[in-house]
Amino acid sequence: MLYYLFDYLDKQYNLSGAGVFQYISFRAAMAIIFSLLLSTIYGKRVIDYLRKLQIGETVRDLGLKGQSEKAGTPTMGGLIIIGATLIPVLLFAKLDNVYTILLIATTVWMGVIGFVDDYIKVFKKDKEGLQGKFKIAGQIGIGVIVGVTLYFHPGVLMRQKLPADEIVQIEENTTTSDDNAARFYQAEKSTKTTVPFLKNNEFDYASILTWMSDDLADYAWLIFIPIVIFIVTAVSNGANLTDGIDGLAAGSSAIMVVTLGVFAWVSGNIIFSDYLNIMYIPRAGEITVFIAAFAGALVGFLWYNTFPAQVFMGDTGSLTIGGIIAVIAIAIRKELLIPLLCAIFFAENLSVMIQVSYFKYTKKKYGEGRRIFLMAPLHHHYQKKGYHESKIVTRFWIIGILMAVLTIVTLKLR
Repeated sequence: MLYYLFDYLDKQYNLSGAGVFQYISFRAAMAIIFSLLLSTIYGKRVIDYLRKLQIGETVRDLGLKGQSEKAGTPTMGGLIIIGATLIPVLLFAKLDNVYTILLIATTVWMGVIGFVDDYIKVFKKDKEGLQGKFKIAGQIGIGVIVGVTLYFHPGVLMRQKLPADEIVQIEENTTTSDDNAARFYQAEKSTKTTVPFLKNNEFDYASILTWMSDDLADYAWLIFIPIVIFIVTAVSNGANLTDGIDGLAAGSSAIMVVTLGVFAWVSGNIIFSDYLNIMYIPRAGEITVFIAAFAGALVGFLWYNTFPAQVFMGDTGSLTIGGIIAVIAIAIRKELLIPLLCAIFFAENLSVMIQVSYFKYTKKKYGEGRRIFLMAPLHHHYQKKGYHESKIVTRFWIIGILMAVLTIVTLKLR
C-alpha cells in the first residue's frame, strides 16, 4: 500500500525521498524491520492471549526427557508468523505482482488448514487433529492453484538470452539511446527449471512429452502441475515433521528462506542474472520483499520459541512455512535444489518413511516390527540417544547453514 502512496506522491508532487520506494532493496529492508518488530513486540501479547484462552499443547508421552514440562505451553503460535509476514507485505510489496498474490494466497490457505488442525487438537481434544485425507486435499488444492497460475498466467514469463548472432544484428540496428540489456532477451512462457551442478543447467518439463511429438508441448501442464503439487505437499509435510523440538523448524526455515531470497534477488535482476548466466524471471525480484518479511517473522518468533519455548507454532505455522518455501522455490525455478537446501526437512521426511517401511517389512517377514532409528522423526532419535534438544537444534542449524552455502555455490559451480 505504501508503495502506491509514495509512487503517487513522487509522480504528482515530486516529493523528495518518495522515489526510494521504487527500490526493492529499500522495501525489503523496511519489511524485515517491521516484521521483526511485530513478531517480537506484539508476539508477547499474542502468547498471553493464547494462554488466557488456555490454548495449550497436549503432549503425548513418548518417553522423551523434558517432555512433560512442555504440556500446557501455548500453541497456534504460527499466527504470529503469519501476521508478522502479511502486514509488512501489504505495506511494502507491489500487490499487483502475480508472485506476491500467489504467496499471500499460499500463506492464508496453508494457515487456515493448520489452524483447523490445531483447533481440533486443542478444543475438540482430538490428538490426531484434522484427518490426513483432508489435510492432503488442502495441500493438493493450493498445489493446483500454484501450478495453474504459474503455467497459464500471462504475467509469469522467462526471458531467454538471444543467440550471439542475433545480438550482433540487434546491436547494429540499435541506437545508443536504446542501450538496455533487456533488448538481448526474448520473453516466453516456459516450463524450464534449473538443474544444479550441470553446465547447461536447464531442464524443460515439457521435454517429458515432446520427445514423442512436438505437438504435445501444449499439454506440458499435465506434467508441471502434478510436480508442483508433489513439491508443495512434500515440503509442507517436511516442515510439519521438523517442528518437534524448540526452535528447530523456525530456525532451519529462516536459513532456507534467506537463501531463497538471494536466488529471488538475482533471478529477478537482469544484470545479475546475465552475469551469473542464470534464468532471468521478470517481476520475480518482488518476491524478495515477501521473503524479507517472512524471514523477519521467523527470527522474531524464535525470540519466544527457542529453548525453553514460551510458545509453539503448531500446524498453523509449520504447514504454512513449508508451503511458502515450496512455492518460492518453484516460482524462481529452483525446486530441484530443495533436497539440498531443505536437507533438514528432507532428512526428517526420509527418516519417517524409512522407519515405517522397515517396520512393516520386518513385521511381515519376522512376525515383529523392527526399527532402524530409536524414534522417528530424526530429531527424536538423537533425543533418545541422550542429546539435549538445544544441542540437537544448534547442530541441525549448522548443517542447514552448510547446505545453504552449498546451494548458493551452485550459482557458479557447474
